[in-house]
This record gives sequence, structure tokens and C-alpha cells, in this order.
Amino acid sequence: MSTLRLDPHVHSDASYDGHERVELILEHAADIGLDGVVITDHDEIDASLRAARLAPDYGLVGVPGVEVSTKHGHLLAIGVTECPDPGMGYRETADAVRELGGVAVAAHPFQRSRHGVKRRHLVPDEPSADPAVDAVEVYNSMLFTGYRNRRARRFARARGLPGIGSSDAHYLMNVGRAYTEVEVPGPDAPANVDYEAVVDAIRTGATAVDGGRTPVRRSASQYAKGAVRKSVFTVTSRAPFVPAYPVSMR
Repeated sequence: MSTLRLDPHVHSDASYDGHERVELILEHAADIGLDGVVITDHDEIDASLRAARLAPDYGLVGVPGVEVSTKHGHLLAIGVTECPDPGMGYRETADAVRELGGVAVAAHPFQRSRHGVKRRHLVPDEPSADPAVDAVEVYNSMLFTGYRNRRARRFARARGLPGIGSSDAHYLMNVGRAYTEVEVPGPDAPANVDYEAVVDAIRTGATAVDGGRTPVRRSASQYAKGAVRKSVFTVTSRAPFVPAYPVSMR
């Protein structure tokens, strides 16, 4: 088995609130010792597909993905080559991700100010029902306090769900601030690993979380600039943006 260090939640300049070209993100990821990143732009997958194709040139595993704006909150679709339609229900979106061959991950859950899903959309009323997602982002480095991360971690443990950690970076300097260690078969180089092996590892819980919090000053700057960019995007874009909750802010 090999251990890959993967940042599975990174935004490029294809996101309305992103800033960096995929080439710079890939180069930086390789420079700081990551084995891969997943570009998860908001409801936009073209840059992620391009990054996945280019990743082996940087010695990295290429994993496509997208952050989907569902009716109930944001959801990470890791290992998909198509973007599920935004605006569907949370469980419906997760089912669509699985049909596309990916793994559905609750992005920064319970953080309503950041479009995190509420608990009732993750777990239905019936005690025997399965959770909507395959895994939970239990550590997101862009938080001001650790409360929501701890709550996400407790939820994942109680439900037996795998956990991932990520930077949720929108700026180059924050990439890799937190990341996920993924166990995949074989001793091969990261560039030769099939992304489906990464998807399977997340789904089966062959993961560990490492890293730390993005400095509060950087987090605050990202939130403030992101809020402005989202407002402009919502007003000017012809494509409908689907906000889960009103905007506000480990």
C-alpha cells in the first residue's frame, strides 16, 4: 500500500471566488510535497478535468471533482467527470454523484454561513436509514474556531462515515494547509495512480486527516473577498446561482 497526501477541496480561478490558475496550483502542490489536489470549483468542472489531465506532468495523481450547490448546502463530488445539476436536493445530488462513479462528501457541514448542510438533510428521520453521503469533510482549514469541525467529526464517527481534511483554498498560499492521507494499493508513483483508487479509498475509509488551520487573517480576507465576488456573480451571471443560505461566516 502507498500513502498519498491529497488536498481534496481546492478552488481555481474558474470559481467565482477563486483566484489561481490550475498550473500554478499543481506546481505549488508538488513543491510543498503534496501528491495531488482535487480542483472543486463551484458548479464548474472544466478546470478540474484539465487539472486532472495535467497532474501527471507535475508528478501528481489527477483526480477530477466539483463542489455542487444543492438546494440544502454544498456537496463535494470527488472522482466525477460531469457536474451534477445544481439546485437538487442533497440526497438526490449525492445519488447522482454515485451514479457518475464518484464519492459524495459533505462539505463543511453544519456551517450555515458557508452553505453547509443541516443535519436533517444528512440523516433522515428513520433511524435505520443510511446517511445521504459517503464521507464527511471533518476538518476544513478555513474555519475561525474548531467547533464545526469537531461537530462534523463527531457526526462522522457516530455514523461510521469516513472523514477527509482539506484546505478549501481559494488562494495559492493556502493550498495544502490541511489535507487527507489516502491509502491506495501498490507502491507506484502518484502520477501513475488511477483516480478511481483514490475514490475507493475515500469511500472505504482508508483515510487520515492532517494539517492545521489557515491563519485567521487569511481566512477573514478570503471570506470578505469571496462574499463580494459572489454578489457580483449572482447579479451578472446568466446562469442561476443556487444559494443554500444567506451569506455571513477551525
